[in-house]
Amino acid sequence: VSSIDITFDLDPKAGTIEIHSIVRCEGKTGVEIEAMTACAIASLTIYDMCKSAEKGIVIDQVRLLRKSGGKSGEYVRGS
Repeated sequence: VSSIDITFDLDPKAGTIEIHSIVRCEGKTGVEIEAMTACAIASLTIYDMCKSAEKGIVIDQVRLLRKSGGKSGEYVRGS
């Protein structure tokens, strides 16, 4: 793994946080599991910090949106 970037898109009106992770590596293996794990752990951390204020927090749709490289090549959700 050569880099990991995590971004948070907050929508206060909807009460949501969208988390995106980009993981890069120099090897020939894919790192999509590492990217999804980063999002899952960030989601759980946010839940842990906010649970005293709101017990009904929902974490959903941890999913792969795009990948390139690796044995299986390019993937883009919905295309």
